[in-house]
Amino acid sequence: MLCNCDDPYESNFFKYFALRFNQLGLRKLIATCYDGSPVTGNELPLFTFDDEGGEKRVAYKVEITEVRDLNGDGAVDLSDVRILLQNDRNVLSLLTQHGDFRSPECVALLREADIVVTNPPFSLFREYIAQLVAFEKKFLIIGPLNALHYKEVFPLIKENRIWLGYNNGGKTYNKPDGTTQKMGNTGWYTNLDHKKRHEELDLVCRYIPEDYPHYENYDAIDVGKVGDIPYDWDGVMGVPDTILGQFNPDQFEIIGLGSGDLAKQAGVGKNYRGRTDLAITVGGKHKCPYSRILIRRKR
Repeated sequence: MLCNCDDPYESNFFKYFALRFNQLGLRKLIATCYDGSPVTGNELPLFTFDDEGGEKRVAYKVEITEVRDLNGDGAVDLSDVRILLQNDRNVLSLLTQHGDFRSPECVALLREADIVVTNPPFSLFREYIAQLVAFEKKFLIIGPLNALHYKEVFPLIKENRIWLGYNNGGKTYNKPDGTTQKMGNTGWYTNLDHKKRHEELDLVCRYIPEDYPHYENYDAIDVGKVGDIPYDWDGVMGVPDTILGQFNPDQFEIIGLGSGDLAKQAGVGKNYRGRTDLAITVGGKHKCPYSRILIRRKR
């Protein structure tokens, strides 16, 4: 298990897997951080000093191959992990290339890993997920939900190579200082299958032309809510992005993304404003839905 964007002294990912190391049957847990951690310890020099005598953090990795009851209290808990980190020189070591996930020494760790679980830097999300796919790694990572529209990401979703994990949507995260922070525009990205992904969406609405306007510039109908998907429509339909949090690949197939490319393919010269260029007319006025994923029900 690799957490390659996680300071082990601050990461709840690391804490989770370290505490459940034996329960999950892990063979090895590795966590790496960029530029080190402000932790106090004497086993290894966690800091260097700059030319002016100031403190400068350095990157390091923690590699665990076993977690035992080191304090003799009859249970494995965080105190045992803390003792392990403080006393075993083989567990913590310095990195020489800043801990960047793209560096050769971190790529070597990635090659070794079976599964990657981490919270990568959102500004580098395109590069990060491309690297995981290139090395054919299983992963569960947090990312911005607007990454669904990235040209580097959406084709992977369309091809069923990655998908959104279970329980996506508004998130509340615990912070190291004990407080919480809400981050609605984040979600799980993964290529690990789970049973929730194969639960059929219960379709209860019938197709009525007046309720489902047809796009003016693409052969599909517009569906305003995922719960309003008609059970008796076999053609293409544009649905909100939230479908991906409930998407069952056995029930639907993804056709495309409601983006500017569709207008080019359809030869439409009009330029509608909005998050999508799929255009409908409602009450005599042109309108562009906020954002749409184009899907079709599998027979």
